[in-house]
Amino acid sequence: MSELDQGQRAFSSFRVLNGEDNHSERDQLFRNMAQLFSFVSDQCDDEQVAQYDEVLCQLAELVEVEARVHVAKLLAPLERAPGTVVVKLANDDIEVAKHLLEFSNVLSDDDLIDIIGRQSEQHRVAIAGRVNVPDRVGEAIVEHGETSSVVRLVRNETAEFDTATLQKLVARANTDAEIASDLRGRTSIDWSQLRGEIDQASGKVLETLGGTDTMIDPVAAGKVNAVVYNRMRNRAGFSATEWKVAYNQVKALSDRKQLDERALARFARFGYGHHAAAALTVMLKVAPEVFVKWLAGQDYVAVTVALKAAGLTPELFEAIVGTLPWRDLPSEADKKNVLVRFEAISRDEASGIFELWRAHAFRKRTTTEERADVPA
Repeated sequence: MSELDQGQRAFSSFRVLNGEDNHSERDQLFRNMAQLFSFVSDQCDDEQVAQYDEVLCQLAELVEVEARVHVAKLLAPLERAPGTVVVKLANDDIEVAKHLLEFSNVLSDDDLIDIIGRQSEQHRVAIAGRVNVPDRVGEAIVEHGETSSVVRLVRNETAEFDTATLQKLVARANTDAEIASDLRGRTSIDWSQLRGEIDQASGKVLETLGGTDTMIDPVAAGKVNAVVYNRMRNRAGFSATEWKVAYNQVKALSDRKQLDERALARFARFGYGHHAAAALTVMLKVAPEVFVKWLAGQDYVAVTVALKAAGLTPELFEAIVGTLPWRDLPSEADKKNVLVRFEAISRDEASGIFELWRAHAFRKRTTTEERADVPA
């Protein structure tokens, strides 16, 4: 069946949204809509995604669990998916939510942390097995999870643990033999370094953990301090993979009308540089490649003007500049000079410059497209 046939079949059944009691038609429409979106997701603009999001959310309230499971499986691998319905299904019964929780990159760390705190242990187990579990998400699992989710987290070699999370894990290991056993097996942890960073009570437990397993190497690769250093270092430099994930998560946040200064402040607070850059791209309505070019060229002037035009406070601006994934980390002198420029220019002046640039860029792009249309 062609994509056109799929679309006609999906949209021909819209009468079920008008209250007619036909569960079979509703289920089929829900499946067809999700299938159609999976075919065209990379071609949809924001307005089209919003339309799919609205209809899929309405139908999710009306269909049986089997249909929701089917749609969740269709949406889970997509890089761009309607943000509201993804979060809705990820908070559904575990048979519906499982694939999204394990595989969807549309779910942000904040989405996962919220689900960890409000949903079942089975939801936490699914999240603990994700390919990448950032330290904030792992800490939430340790805080709220039972043995099954914490054990799966500890066994997940890609899970990141900061010192606070490790301290909580060590405390739990004191009363849970299964967690203690798996924690001993994490050779990536520098136990000797950790002893100097945790409190006295946890230190006593750690002595027991470290003393009963001769396979722990105190100079093993992946030390806690090395992990922290690498994470700080990796904030500098643009990563295409991280950008793709961040951009789609930000778009999903925008789908839910939650992309605002509070979101920006949260990205800055937790060092989510690619998310901050993606959020500014969407909020400023500039092409992604433009903002990436600013970062690659260390173009502090362009970023300063754009963020001033966006109305950011000096405090938020300073935090964002220090978080963005520049080609090279800005020096303290760079940060100071950028802040001085930001405070020296008025918002009206910045808006005028930014709109002039936008108009010039649009005219240049249009001229190029017109020349490309001229036959040789």
